[in-house]
Amino acid sequence: MSGALRVVTLNIHKGLSHFNRRMVIHDLRDGLTALDPDLVFLQEVQGLNQRFALRFNAYPVEPQHEFLAGEKWQPVYGCNAVYDHGHHGNAILSRYPFVSFENQDVSDHRFERRGLLHCVVSVPGWRRNLHLVCVHLSLHERGRSRQLEAISGRLEELASRDVPIIIAGDFNDWRHRATAILGRRLGMTEVSVAHHGRPMATYPSMMPLLRLDRIYVRGFRVNASQVHKDKPWSRLSDHLAVSAELERA
Repeated sequence: MSGALRVVTLNIHKGLSHFNRRMVIHDLRDGLTALDPDLVFLQEVQGLNQRFALRFNAYPVEPQHEFLAGEKWQPVYGCNAVYDHGHHGNAILSRYPFVSFENQDVSDHRFERRGLLHCVVSVPGWRRNLHLVCVHLSLHERGRSRQLEAISGRLEELASRDVPIIIAGDFNDWRHRATAILGRRLGMTEVSVAHHGRPMATYPSMMPLLRLDRIYVRGFRVNASQVHKDKPWSRLSDHLAVSAELERA
């Protein structure tokens, strides 16, 4: 099998449009299906929300990660924040079978729950399994620094053995410090920098100014990278989707 992969990451804003005006989870599924990625990294995924079910007609019965996956992908969900009417977290959708997964709590304080969803998938024809990490880092720099240390500590041994790794998500890192840390500790490359020579803005979706959403890779060549600025993506979340075409190095 070819070593090529198509990867997408998006903070789905709990399936709501900018300013929470509309439920857009059906449009999100159509958009992801049209992009046809092999791997999808999602943040702010609603595993359960009883209020949404009452507020919106045609709200899916199943959790958002299962609804988005449909028959096309296999989903794994990591619950991070739990409240009286539901819970949300990160999710990974994969065209390939999962070997294992673990959701590590990397919260910096109890008012901002964060998790590191680490999955291992088996890609047919590959000698080594592929490691995937989906993240949504803290709004505070101190928390982000600790979370990046947790990511690096978890993956350093794998990186030393040249295992293929993809880390993707919402880094909330407007100063772009994660690139230096993950490059130094894990030898990872950010796809926008690799393909365009600079990080690309993804937030807010209607007029992107901040470079928050990223895909970092190790063990791949970056053949293409794109921030999806046009409709429908500019109306499907407060963040824009990022995609990358990768080839096993």
